[in-house]
Amino acid sequence: MPFNIRMGVPEMEAFWKDLGTRRSSNRLDAGEMKFFKKLVKTLNYLSQNPRHNSLNCHEIDDLTRKYGLKIFQSYLENNTPAAGRLFWAYGPDPQDITVLAIEPHPEDQKRGAYQRIKLSALPKRSPPPKKN
Repeated sequence: MPFNIRMGVPEMEAFWKDLGTRRSSNRLDAGEMKFFKKLVKTLNYLSQNPRHNSLNCHEIDDLTRKYGLKIFQSYLENNTPAAGRLFWAYGPDPQDITVLAIEPHPEDQKRGAYQRIKLSALPKRSPPPKKN
């Protein structure tokens, strides 16, 4: 069963809204368009199967300890300098995956790089369905 992809609040939600608005009005430069296509492809894989081979998904223990919930990292790209990484968590609702940050590969930096990553918060849970 596919996952619903949600954006963390407030940073990722604002980032996604801005990117989508500029994409729909053809205001992305070539680099931003390339990034947008990679991001959409990654989000599609993530929604269908978070363990898809090309995502190279794995839990980041430092971030899990820091934020108190399991934080995963997936690849936006590989074998490029400062390759993009997507940080995400399951939730807040069942069948949800929330994107919490998009960053350059932190391991290109010194030890403790994951501690410097700031994640968005999970959005609020959806209200329960109303009973008739």
